Amino acid sequence: MVRIIREMLPRALRVAAVGLVFASFAACGGGGGGGSFGGSSSSSSSSSSSSAPSGPNVASVIVDCGPTPVCNSNLPALNTLYVTVTICKPATATCATIDHVQVDTGSYGFRVLSEALPAGFSLPTETTSANGPAIAECTEFADGYSWGPIALADVKVSGQTAASVPVQVIGDPSYTTVPGDCTGAMPEDTVIAFGANGILGIGPFPQDCGTMCATQVLQAGYYTCPTPSSCANAEVALGLQVTNPVNLFPADNNGTIIELPSVAQAGAVSVSGSLVFGIGTEANNAYTAQSILWLDPNSNDPNDLTVGDFTTTYRGQPLTGSYIDSGSNGYFFQDSGIRACTTNTGFYCPTSPLNLMATVQGSPNNPNTTAAVYQVSFTLIDADTLNGGFYAFPGVGGTLTAAQPGGTFDWGLPFFFGRNVYTAIQCDPSTTPPCATNPQGAGPYFAY
Repeated sequence: MVRIIREMLPRALRVAAVGLVFASFAACGGGGGGGSFGGSSSSSSSSSSSSAPSGPNVASVIVDCGPTPVCNSNLPALNTLYVTVTICKPATATCATIDHVQVDTGSYGFRVLSEALPAGFSLPTETTSANGPAIAECTEFADGYSWGPIALADVKVSGQTAASVPVQVIGDPSYTTVPGDCTGAMPEDTVIAFGANGILGIGPFPQDCGTMCATQVLQAGYYTCPTPSSCANAEVALGLQVTNPVNLFPADNNGTIIELPSVAQAGAVSVSGSLVFGIGTEANNAYTAQSILWLDPNSNDPNDLTVGDFTTTYRGQPLTGSYIDSGSNGYFFQDSGIRACTTNTGFYCPTSPLNLMATVQGSPNNPNTTAAVYQVSFTLIDADTLNGGFYAFPGVGGTLTAAQPGGTFDWGLPFFFGRNVYTAIQCDPSTTPPCATNPQGAGPYFAY
């Protein structure tokens, strides 16, 4: 059966979940040598790759079966995009390189599994002040939660470095006492449970919670911890929150472009592409998008639950809480008219490939939004008959666990196949370094 892992309703700004995995997938290796999914099998092997840009602001990304523990388990990853990240103790050469970090446009900041760190490697714990208590965070997903302290690290991706970034260390063995309001459906504090060695949140905002967590004490949010076993809910200032490292790069810091090739409906063993930093700041990241979706900006309104969203109209219904999310592994939306899977509950299993269409438009809450409406066509296939040796599929979709106010359409990783997708970060002129000029104007927006 399928374990659905995808986004939660936002605490303030949404935190995306890690990769959807198919429990009946064969172990990593590709081709037709292992067990199959839903009775399907194949003796062929295929992969997809795009023509890669080059430069210090470009990182290689891949969709495959996941880090070694995940790949060799009975829960290999599906439609999960990975990158390699190096983290260092601030202002030192003591570093660790972490492979298979999930790339996520639906969350903010870097989070690493303690289990994925080399033996003996540690980062300085962040505190509220020089002699103040440590800070920890509960990161909630639709199917579980991750818990751990906030630390400081220099975060390096390709040739870009963000200095002294607040990051989360998930599953830190010193922090075994989980606050009662944090416990979700299941803990995701191991690499196998998480589906990745970490997550690189590159969504369209600088911090993972913003003003809401800086001005309010929230349940299942940030905590101060005089000791690792005595943590209490607390407000946490913006500069101490887990922060989108792209926003802290010295240059190329106004957003990202994910470039992935098209994938055949039958799927592929792996897909290779590029993560490009900056929009319109270098020769290799020029803005060439044809469609732009201005997002609901961070208005500092704690009751605004559609921050970062736009409008999708599907079957005549406008869904104002929609988003583009490389951290979701399929198209997730509600349609009772599509045949549901019998084995993989929660997914769609049309009897033949189903061609669908929706339209998208920028959020009415963003002053830059125009009347432009863009049509998006997509196809769903039977999720009960996917090839068990492949890990990238453009036609996977399912139902939503929960919806945003106004309705939701989650455009997950399949949306990225065959597109260059831009994520522009909301510009805060007070940041250091200052955000780079964006050719379309200050974010937040998605474009493709």
